[in-house]
Amino acid sequence: MNKSVICIVVSLAMFVSVGWAASAPQLPKGYHAWQKSERKVVTDKSSLFYGIHYMYADKKAIKGYQAGNKFREGSRIVVEFFNIKGTPSVDGPINMIVLMQKDKRQKDTGGWLFAGYSADGRPSGIDPLKNCFECHRQEAGQRDYVISTIKDFTR
Repeated sequence: MNKSVICIVVSLAMFVSVGWAASAPQLPKGYHAWQKSERKVVTDKSSLFYGIHYMYADKKAIKGYQAGNKFREGSRIVVEFFNIKGTPSVDGPINMIVLMQKDKRQKDTGGWLFAGYSADGRPSGIDPLKNCFECHRQEAGQRDYVISTIKDFTR
């Protein structure tokens, strides 16, 4: 291959990878320092949410929960999902991480950006309409599409 073809291929690959990264934001750094929910356990193996999960809400999201699930632009919620190890009383390995971020540009998903990540924090490529929003629309359409409430964060 000549040098110009190699340069074009490398440039195209960089452009495509930048476009992919822009569609799925990085997980927020330091989200473990945010307000953490109580431990939630779903033992129904047919449920998409089978396993153990914890939610983390930043300060804007906590204010949104306190206001009756009325979230301001930029509010962020991260959910970590763990496998059940033997019995539901033991957290197994992490298997998925999900981000919800209030973003008025996201018209198809009720003003929320949904992004999924593998256990190592890399984008999983989930379809936000099929895998996230449809359930949020059905379960929490009257609560700004957020299924959880402030009760999930009170101990």
